[in-house]
Amino acid sequence: MPAKKSPPPRNSKSTLALSRIFAAPRPLVFAAWTQSAHMKKWSAPHGFKIPVSEGELKPGGAWRAVMIAPDGFKLPLSGVYRKIVPDELLVFTHRWEGPDAGPETVVTVRFSDAPGGKTRMQFEQTGFTAVEARDGHAGGWGQAFERLEELLAKLQTKSARKK
Repeated sequence: MPAKKSPPPRNSKSTLALSRIFAAPRPLVFAAWTQSAHMKKWSAPHGFKIPVSEGELKPGGAWRAVMIAPDGFKLPLSGVYRKIVPDELLVFTHRWEGPDAGPETVVTVRFSDAPGGKTRMQFEQTGFTAVEARDGHAGGWGQAFERLEELLAKLQTKSARKK
């Protein structure tokens, strides 16, 4: 009897999968992913700035951002939204611009309720052709998600003060 194939690991060479639980409601987490003012505050690793974050939030709509590294090096990136379900799902392409850009990848972000009014975010980026690229993105996204957690805490505090 042939051995049963096991499913591929979540982080195969071509796929990065991360999961986080944020102490914020789904609409707020989704807004942080889709509103330029929020994206500029969290969507890069520590020490990086995002002076440009723009796009048309609709299937087929383009988006573009520019990250600036601590040494001033500019990292432009862009993509196209493929699927949007408010407060539940974002699917978009992601590519670095420039001669050494590498492959276009696809990012899928799922939002679901977690106990205590929190949000579970399941993040997947597929299409990597090298483990080093996948792992570099894992580190960058991990730091960005730390910044997202900080932003969501500030937004929650600001919202509570208004009540």
